[in-house]
Amino acid sequence: MTGFELDTEALTAYLEHHIEGFRGPINAEKFAGGQSNPTYLITAETGRYVLRRKPPGNLLKSAHAVDREFRVMRALADTPVPVPAMRVLCEDESIIGSMFYVMDFVEGRIFWNAALPEQSRADRTAIYDAMNQVLADLHSVSPATVGLADYGKPGNYFERQLGRWTTQYRASETEHIPAMEDLIQWLEANKPKDDGLVCINHGDFRLDNMMFHPSENRVVALLDWELSTLGHPYADLAYQCMQWRIPSDAAIPGLGDIDRTALGIPTEEDYVARYCERRGIDCIDHWTFYLAFSFFRLSAILQGIQKRALDGNASSDKATAYGALARPLAELGLATAENG
Repeated sequence: MTGFELDTEALTAYLEHHIEGFRGPINAEKFAGGQSNPTYLITAETGRYVLRRKPPGNLLKSAHAVDREFRVMRALADTPVPVPAMRVLCEDESIIGSMFYVMDFVEGRIFWNAALPEQSRADRTAIYDAMNQVLADLHSVSPATVGLADYGKPGNYFERQLGRWTTQYRASETEHIPAMEDLIQWLEANKPKDDGLVCINHGDFRLDNMMFHPSENRVVALLDWELSTLGHPYADLAYQCMQWRIPSDAAIPGLGDIDRTALGIPTEEDYVARYCERRGIDCIDHWTFYLAFSFFRLSAILQGIQKRALDGNASSDKATAYGALARPLAELGLATAENG
């Protein structure tokens, strides 16, 4: 027993009662991905679904918020942002041992390598532009219009996030990382004034959290909303733009040491400019801070994965490799802060 098995008999009974037309029996197969929340393909007589649950074991406070994932994707159902149809949220932990939700299965492709080695040059250009469009569409949604006015605290986003992730990092710290300590100090000293910009933040906006159409270069589902909140639009944008600075041989492969122009992948400057064009923005001030903050935040997230791996309750067999990135990403963040 790994702690990730599902009681399919109890689950079938629950889903037949709570999802209209659902009929078992079911088969549950855990996906290899899903660093934070274990994710399963549910095959039933009535079709295929996806189940996301909190992991077993002792968890950090406010982490693994599958209920927030469910709420935000359901709220975005009638917007230009592509999300799967939500079916049911189960807060009764007695069914499978933790909170979970079920959504429709979406057929498509997930790309795990930012360099898109399996794609043509033209396809790479189109895929990056499609990601850019989804991000601009998400940040253009009015939270109040879709019932998410209370989805997060307004104002002082970076101050709050810096405090939150410093606390999370401390709670999962497994070794002393000098660069992380210096980076936290730099961020505290260089926070820009709150400019009042608020949007729905995905919180983990990157290539492998998107599902693309089986044959077309368009996004059919934006997934993994656990870290979503009301926040600042440039946090999502800078978080994705870390890809341009992370080495291609890292456990999470980046674009830092490859010829992006030859591959048909836009430069960081061009990608940001296209986003600004779509949002009607002239320029982005304090870009170095947003990038440095993104490295800090991802390092803190990966430190949490490392802690779960050591505690034996990580969802993915790649958790140790991902967790080991906490130190080099903190060092990249500090270099970005100091060098621009």
